[in-house]
Amino acid sequence: MQAKKRYLILFSAGACVILLFCFGGIQVPLSRRGPSRRDDRSLTGYHPGARWRRFPGYLQPFSSWEQDRRDDHNEHISPRQKRDANSGVYTGKRCRMDSCFDFSLCERNGFKVYVYPQQKGEKMSESYQNILSSIEGSRFYTPDPGQACLFVLSLDTLDRDQLSPQYVHNLKAKIQSLPLWNGGKNHIIFNLYSGTWPDYTEDLGFDIGLAMLAKASISTENFRPNFDVSIPLFSKDHPRTGGERGYLKHNTIPPYRKYMLVFKGKRYLTGIGSDTRNALYHVHNSEDVVLLTTCKHGKDWQKHKDARCDKDNAEYDKYDYREMLYNSTFCLVPRGRRLGSFRFLEALQAACVPVMLSNGWELPFSEIIDWNTAAVIGDERLLLQIPSTVHSIHQDKILSLRQQTQFLWEAYFNSVEKIVLTTLEIIQDRVLQHTSRSNLMWNSLPGGLFTLPQYSTYLGDFPFYYAKLGIKPYSKFTAIIHVVTPLVSQSQPVMKLLVAVAKSQYCAQVIVLWNCDKPLPAKHRWPATSVPVIVIEGESKVISSRFLPYDTIPTDAVLSLDEDTVLSTTEVDFAFTVWQSFPDRIVGYPARSHFWDSNKERWGYTSKWTNDYSMVLTGAAIYHKYYHYLYTTYLPASLKTMVDQMSNCEDILMNFLVSSVSKLPPIKVTQKKQYKETMMGQSSRASRWADPDHFAQRQTCMNKFASWFGTMPLVHSQMRLDPVLFKDQVSILRKKYRDIERL
Repeated sequence: MQAKKRYLILFSAGACVILLFCFGGIQVPLSRRGPSRRDDRSLTGYHPGARWRRFPGYLQPFSSWEQDRRDDHNEHISPRQKRDANSGVYTGKRCRMDSCFDFSLCERNGFKVYVYPQQKGEKMSESYQNILSSIEGSRFYTPDPGQACLFVLSLDTLDRDQLSPQYVHNLKAKIQSLPLWNGGKNHIIFNLYSGTWPDYTEDLGFDIGLAMLAKASISTENFRPNFDVSIPLFSKDHPRTGGERGYLKHNTIPPYRKYMLVFKGKRYLTGIGSDTRNALYHVHNSEDVVLLTTCKHGKDWQKHKDARCDKDNAEYDKYDYREMLYNSTFCLVPRGRRLGSFRFLEALQAACVPVMLSNGWELPFSEIIDWNTAAVIGDERLLLQIPSTVHSIHQDKILSLRQQTQFLWEAYFNSVEKIVLTTLEIIQDRVLQHTSRSNLMWNSLPGGLFTLPQYSTYLGDFPFYYAKLGIKPYSKFTAIIHVVTPLVSQSQPVMKLLVAVAKSQYCAQVIVLWNCDKPLPAKHRWPATSVPVIVIEGESKVISSRFLPYDTIPTDAVLSLDEDTVLSTTEVDFAFTVWQSFPDRIVGYPARSHFWDSNKERWGYTSKWTNDYSMVLTGAAIYHKYYHYLYTTYLPASLKTMVDQMSNCEDILMNFLVSSVSKLPPIKVTQKKQYKETMMGQSSRASRWADPDHFAQRQTCMNKFASWFGTMPLVHSQMRLDPVLFKDQVSILRKKYRDIERL
């Protein structure tokens, strides 16, 4: 009896399985290969039967109710699910770093980028040339494809609008013929414009295969997270390097400006365009909300103009765009023909908080930038609510938003080079995940381009985050004395300097960098001190070796000294206590300045003692040791080679570097009264200061450095810090730094 029951149960279960199979309840894999880590099943949005439903024999539902229900369901799925459900414009639409990128190419030589050599007869836009030049001038570039981790085409892919004169024909065949193409694996393609009139799709006109896409105006549906990079739309006039600073410094307080919300741009009468722009007149009030559109664009606009065009055009001509831009608190950034707009970068630079009205746009560098701290993300369907929304934002929040626009503009967007380097740094963080930057590094000063994770992943090791972390830099310094002359006498200035520095209560150790051609002196030749004295022979005896990131530096602070510098222990103590309040800057004694020579149309260098300065020379200065790492790894070899060949200007180059990072001037501290006379009296330095060739070289350096940085990063200052009670008529015994006043 029990056996009959078991047979009956087994028979019933088998029948159920057969019925489920017949009606599609159980799906049979189309491939015998089991699912792997890289299979589509690992992606969000996958559910069983997805492949089965694409089978040609699948019956489409005929019920309108069933179709409506499916459409209603699609409204509530995520952008990522939509991406995976859509057929997409690329065959590699499911690509992610772990499935379409070969990490082994990066293991041998690190993150290196190869640019294909330009082919004869191939036209190239100035913008694309700027992109390639930025890569070739970066520390990532390698001329050897065998060392490369990432590859960049020399074929111009920026403008894929078939109606554009910049459009490159037969791109598909040209790319497929490249021997290193490999289906696009480990390639990145830059693109600003895709599609053409009237629908402006995101199709580039060729299959990018497994390549990454650095694209402007990319939609969230086609964007492949952690693989593609959304870049901003920039004009052909966008500077290659340097770039202008933001305009917040001209109008900081109060945060409110003449206008609350502005926009001025085209209204599209034919083809795809923004319905939002056609509706802006509903909220325009000609007072604090000024939203202007014009129909005057295109050769035949009058053929298509509507009843509103003449009125809109007249109102449009009354206002100057630049005046509106620089005098408005918020700037509307609606979509145009494509999702992105030039208005985005223009608003950032002008410290006008962008109000984004472009549903479905993957914002530039969204992987690293928290746009909620710098922009208002609106919804095109709620246009009428935008004025009341921006009016309700508190002025403290407005000021914070505007300040963040300036940081982001200057850190990542004000030049083609910044845009390209940010793109490469994002990809490098993906490749080297164990040293990737934190959100704080990307979204606070000085930004991800200047906080290199190869140096450290701990925020406290950088000079920029002490206040945020609630910590202070290590309360000791390491002195590095640069020596270039032989040691012949115990009375030489370097001996006196070594003793004075070693007596400082803040000195951890002294490093003597021996860059002299003579052999190292015996240990007994150096004076006995209470702190360790380490003698290091300079690498190749070049002047840049004084800025190498030596492992023997255990402290945060470095006191950089020339061998003939004259400083007392008290002066050293005072300078260090000042530096502890300004750890991201150079703090020291000898100051210099730069100026623009309008007659020669070049930058000039002056050592005149005036109230104004922009450099503190590293012959007697304290700074954070991280700048040694930046000097060595961030700056190009060409600048360091130039400095080493001249044995000059290394101090100027360090000032350029620190000011470009901090956007601030150095700090000058007041020295003893006899400092100038004593320094000028030393034979080795006096001869160099008096040498006209030495001075001419420094003038040349100023302009070479400014050319590479793309701008003049040095900032003028008139601030000097004196010891407490330095000039007060009180007893010398009551003064903390009493030796500074003594002659």
